[in-house]
Amino acid sequence: MNRTCFTPPADPVPGNTAEQIFRLYGVIVEDPRREGITPQAVRSALFAAGGHVTIFLNSPGGSCVAASQIYTMLMEYRRIGSVTIKIDGAAISAASVVAMAGTEVIMSPTAIMMIHNPITSVSGGCGDMGNAMERLRETKEGLITAYELKTGLPRAEISRLMDASTWMNARKAVALGFADGILGVRPGTELPGLAAVPLLPD
Repeated sequence: MNRTCFTPPADPVPGNTAEQIFRLYGVIVEDPRREGITPQAVRSALFAAGGHVTIFLNSPGGSCVAASQIYTMLMEYRRIGSVTIKIDGAAISAASVVAMAGTEVIMSPTAIMMIHNPITSVSGGCGDMGNAMERLRETKEGLITAYELKTGLPRAEISRLMDASTWMNARKAVALGFADGILGVRPGTELPGLAAVPLLPD
């Protein structure tokens, strides 16, 4: 049985312009036979929704390929409706890439986000190791592009944040541009000390 942690609204109606609320909770996986958030589940529910979509996100990450697919779906969906992503727990690793597709990204005051370099496991000879390194380098460049489009930060600075496996609370994520706001804080409200959040790790 195909189990997923993607929870669609009850009986979505095509063409419905009302807000649709989804929950993306769990590990991001490619294989639809595994439990977790799959691109297939997101695709089938998302484009049946219509109108504005709000996605509550809580994920420790998972497959970069699956996250890329979901990111692309959400970016495409933004051509027909807005997407608000509310991080209520964590957006870690590949899940942070999914979050970057939000028209607006809002974090709970207690939520956390983390970005880091892609990782893999490989066995074999020198050629296999070299190919794996090249895949990791190119994957990182793609992830940087997603972060760059959202934050506007220079690529070199994003790369350094990924090298450091940077953890961000809501205030830091807003300061760096990875999030647009904090739940419970009115838009335009200046948070004391927000400007003092360091751009890059020491």
